[in-house]
Amino acid sequence: MTDPGPAKSRLASDRDQTLGRIVELEREFAAIVASASEGSAGGDDEHDPEGATVAFERQHIAALVTQAREHLAAIDAAVTKINSGIYEICDTCGGPIGEERLAARPASLICIRCARRRR
Repeated sequence: MTDPGPAKSRLASDRDQTLGRIVELEREFAAIVASASEGSAGGDDEHDPEGATVAFERQHIAALVTQAREHLAAIDAAVTKINSGIYEICDTCGGPIGEERLAARPASLICIRCARRRR
């Protein structure tokens, strides 16, 4: 295995940014919910001319939060793999994850071949 130091550093930075993003998105989601409940339609999107927009924004933010949490889980799994000495091993096929892939996507848990099969 190559020196895990740079990967750990990048993952730690990415983790901090992702946690900050989650906090920001959750704050935005709460503001949308509060705004909708205080609105003239009393939070009734169906009868509010802006209802579809509010519902879309709420669902969009919720999807972004879910995506950020999944990324956070992948970061934590990658750190666990580094600490276990199996960082460069694909979770799916057991083959090597290329150095280029890990340099580009440090939280990658699978090799490029397995990633392509998932599409």
